[in-house]
Amino acid sequence: MSCPLSQTPLGTRTMLGPMLWLLAAWMLAPVLSASPQVPTDPCYDEAGAPQRCIPEFVNAALGREVQASSTDPRQAHPAAFLTDASAAADRTCWRSETLTRTPLNVTLTLPLGKAFEVVYVSLHFCSSRPDSAAVFKSQDHGRSWSPLRFFSSQCNRVYGRPSRAMGQAPAQASLGSVVPRGPEALCSEPPPRTGPLLAFSMQDGLPPGQDLDSSPVLQDWVTATDIRVVLSRPVGPRAAEGGVVAPYVYSVGELQVGGRCKCNGHASRCVVDTQGRLVCDCRHGTEGPDCERCKPFYCDRPWQRATAHEAHACLACSCNGHARRCRFNMELYRLSGRRSGGVCLNCRHNTAGRHCHYCREGFYRDQTRVLSHRRACKACDCHPVGAAGKTCNQTTGQCPCKDGVTGLTCNRCAPGFQQSRSPVAPCVKIPAMVPTGVTSTVAPEDCDSHCKPARGSYRINLKKYCGKDYAVQVAVGSAEAVGAWTRFSVAVVSVYKSGEERARRGESVLWVPARDLACRCPRVHPGHSYLILGGTGPGAGVGERAGLTAGRGSLVIPWRDAWARRLRKLQRRERQGRCGGAA
Repeated sequence: MSCPLSQTPLGTRTMLGPMLWLLAAWMLAPVLSASPQVPTDPCYDEAGAPQRCIPEFVNAALGREVQASSTDPRQAHPAAFLTDASAAADRTCWRSETLTRTPLNVTLTLPLGKAFEVVYVSLHFCSSRPDSAAVFKSQDHGRSWSPLRFFSSQCNRVYGRPSRAMGQAPAQASLGSVVPRGPEALCSEPPPRTGPLLAFSMQDGLPPGQDLDSSPVLQDWVTATDIRVVLSRPVGPRAAEGGVVAPYVYSVGELQVGGRCKCNGHASRCVVDTQGRLVCDCRHGTEGPDCERCKPFYCDRPWQRATAHEAHACLACSCNGHARRCRFNMELYRLSGRRSGGVCLNCRHNTAGRHCHYCREGFYRDQTRVLSHRRACKACDCHPVGAAGKTCNQTTGQCPCKDGVTGLTCNRCAPGFQQSRSPVAPCVKIPAMVPTGVTSTVAPEDCDSHCKPARGSYRINLKKYCGKDYAVQVAVGSAEAVGAWTRFSVAVVSVYKSGEERARRGESVLWVPARDLACRCPRVHPGHSYLILGGTGPGAGVGERAGLTAGRGSLVIPWRDAWARRLRKLQRRERQGRCGGAA
């Protein structure tokens, strides 16, 4: 288990074998233990199910440009020699300028191009190894830095840290500690046997038993976008007065950063995008340089890093092909047992609902087409006169029909009904008209005396309005003789005064004494609309029948639209207490 020889210094293979390459194997074990038969896309198994995938282990420094704070003036040994292909064979070396004054600090800064999960860092010196060196990392492309490792024979004096031998674990938290200690930057003196090699693994200093996929702390520890090495020699006996020292030169043959492109388990490789940036080739519905978020429309559940046991692929919202955008709702996600939290936005094709799974108001489901079809919802097309509304049953498409009207769209009269001229009651029952027996038995002279109290002008004033119990606009339907009464089916269109009759909008009945109707006081005909001011006077409320009553003491006038404004005005005056003065 090793990297290609072209990426490994020949003189360091013995050192890297027991320490660094075993660590690489530890971090890559979930990938290498998979089936040797690699599928077409490593991010999906043979059945097409998503699975964790990780980019190959590489020397992230290879070919990257190193920024050196000091290079020999002739540029015969530039910093590019640190990471070129020939560096692995020790054929080229970078060299600093000759240093004669303290401090003898030289900085090598290596931008990795994007976030990497680093396994080890190593430098192979062409000159003697410096007495002290510090390695730092940045996670924000050089804006801030944090230490990874220190090397010195005088750790406490130079870096203010205790010295630990290579491979020695840090002191663990005490039993009384609430939070276990996380990774820390150690300081140690490299063993003499490593010769010109200065190397360390990211595993040094880690608490035992931590898994990379399940530990955000460990993921943060190994993540780096840039590596910086600061080489220095402590001021020693050779320093003369004024900080002058014997001439000194740093020379390094190769800088290696072993690791893999950080893609959070959602990509098997990194590529260069159209803008020349190194990014992950994301799968599983993810996007971003590190596959660190879900793609738009793939937010049916929260983003998570993939593990060896679960790919945690981002799921597309279920919108049945009727929406292009959705949002995540945590409350719905919890209520669903953490299965689905996506809410579709701007449903198209006349659909509605969280999943665009039902038809919006005014449309109904066409059962002959699948739900994902563009025309799965059909317009109700309710008849503007025959239907009581524009909204139909979303399953059957049946519109709400007015009394006596039938048909899916309420476009025809039901059996036993005939069309009228009223838009309020377009179909009326074919009348068994007002009983002829009542009419024929009333003499004209009797009607004259009978109807005298009801005679008068049709002018509506406050006195007439206040003198009646109720005032309503009705559309009259069918008529039926019931003993000494005639019962009309009516639709109450507007209520201006309800009174003791408890007049309400909607379907109702109107009771008129048969004798009053025969004498035409009042005159009521099916299929017409009327203004009725009734409920007091002779014959009002007789029999205490349910519905409205009107007789010779009532005012029944064919409806005129111009009266609506007048009646509202009278209604306001009544509420102001004006009826008491009009009585």
